[in-house]
Amino acid sequence: MSVVTVVRRAVLWVPDWPVVAAMTEAGLGAHVPAAVLHGRGLIAVSAAARAAGVRRGSTRRLAQRACPELAILPHDEGRDSRLFEAVAAAAEQAVSGVEISRPGLMIIPADGAARFHGSEEALAEALVTAVAEHAGIECAVGAADGLLAAVLAARSSEVVPAGASRGYLAPAPVDSLALAAMERAQRQEAERLASVLTRLGIVTLGDLAALPFADVLARFGPVGVWAHRLASGEDLAPPVLRRTEEDIAVEHVFEDPAERIEQLVHVAKEAAAALDRALLDAGVRCGRVRITARTEKGQELERVWRTDVGTRAGAFARHMTDRVRWQLEGWLSGTAGASGAARGPGAGAAGQVPEPSPLVSLGLVAEDVVPLGSEQAYLWGGVSGADSRAHRALERVQGLLGLEGVLAVAEQGGRSPRDRAHLAPWGQEAPPARAIAHPWPGRIPDPPPATVPPVARPALVLDAGGAPVTISRRLAVSAPPTWVRLEADPADERAQAANRHPSSGHVGRVAGPVWDRARPVESWAGPWPVSERWWSEDASRRAYVQVALRDGEDTVTAVLLAYGGGEWELEAVYD
Repeated sequence: MSVVTVVRRAVLWVPDWPVVAAMTEAGLGAHVPAAVLHGRGLIAVSAAARAAGVRRGSTRRLAQRACPELAILPHDEGRDSRLFEAVAAAAEQAVSGVEISRPGLMIIPADGAARFHGSEEALAEALVTAVAEHAGIECAVGAADGLLAAVLAARSSEVVPAGASRGYLAPAPVDSLALAAMERAQRQEAERLASVLTRLGIVTLGDLAALPFADVLARFGPVGVWAHRLASGEDLAPPVLRRTEEDIAVEHVFEDPAERIEQLVHVAKEAAAALDRALLDAGVRCGRVRITARTEKGQELERVWRTDVGTRAGAFARHMTDRVRWQLEGWLSGTAGASGAARGPGAGAAGQVPEPSPLVSLGLVAEDVVPLGSEQAYLWGGVSGADSRAHRALERVQGLLGLEGVLAVAEQGGRSPRDRAHLAPWGQEAPPARAIAHPWPGRIPDPPPATVPPVARPALVLDAGGAPVTISRRLAVSAPPTWVRLEADPADERAQAANRHPSSGHVGRVAGPVWDRARPVESWAGPWPVSERWWSEDASRRAYVQVALRDGEDTVTAVLLAYGGGEWELEAVYD
């Protein structure tokens, strides 16, 4: 069993950081109502926009209805990370050794820093003042026992007395658990757990902490342990973290000083991959990575990033590639650096930001190193060796075919089976454009079909007399479907050859569908009308029908057919 420890932490939090970073890059003042749009919803809203009635999660249309002058800004995780470097550098005017957990949130060991400044209240005041003076950003600082309590305290600018974190957390809702997960995947898992707990009637962290530990472990497994201990005001620290494992480092020296951001993309990828290989060769993982760089003027820059991706194959390299690239871009463009992050000749006096200078070397140092298998597990468990091998194979294929060569499928909201499939390059975290939780009136009833062709195939639906079956705008079916003919599969060479045979009457034909044999209809259900975007030029109106086709004496195939514009199409097959 893991060892339970309580660590006194201070957390620096910048409210609405994605929109703050976007407004900074766009040169907008704090008085301008603005929001960051990602997919179809707003993920961050400025204070001025909130005052006008705009809310996080709203669509663009609803937000602009509430505030017509709202500035809609694009989501850019790289921008958020690069600009947050200036905040981290400003915080190092007051303390040293800050850890960036995610853009907008930093964690600081409170004990030593509080002794230096005299108290935790004085530490908080010093951090807020330093960030305001050197970065021009308003932030909030809180301190408490345990990570989750410290994050919540920062959001309220409070200092929770030692030993009081459990009582402080008790009235907070269980969905607050997601605030302690620093990676997007972990946050999504924490949100799913919170949803389950809420449905079970466990609505506050106090309710969760009051449950017997053994029962939580038996019911929810590792994620339950993680949530229960955080709700109790504790931190989970594996015993192996006390081992004195050596740090692992890799270094890249530029042949020519790097002056352009384009030069950094390949270097960041190679350095992250080299560190990943070094960790695997040593049979270890790490909890933090220290990124260091040296400039042509002799400045030494460094920043610490926390990583929670564990042993997932290739995930660590991909995770760190972006962070290394963002960090280097920040340093090279001059948005980073301060006396706390720059040392050596040319670093400048305290409080001065080092001038941008070409980079001559890059170093990555793995810290909090532990043996493989000893690090804290994922919320829902780890991966098998077969999973790791499959991931490596996909990475090699993607490297050969390009980013779009390997796609992953996830479910998203929609009415038709094709709309409900969300394709994204494998390895990228691309949230669905349409939320599953929305009602989607007219959606095809469950269970969804298993096979959806990339492109709908033409079909012929005939009645008993061989006439085409039609569906009126009032959903009246002209006659019961009796026969269905589908376009032959292009891979079926026999059907294609029969279509070209002289007896088929289609000699030399190169256009039009090649029809398969007619199949009798065993049963059918529907139609279900779907009318989408009736107000726009790309309006779509269709009617769906489920049909069971007899392929033989003992074989029946269920298909989903769509009727629109006087034509039938095969939308999906129920395998």
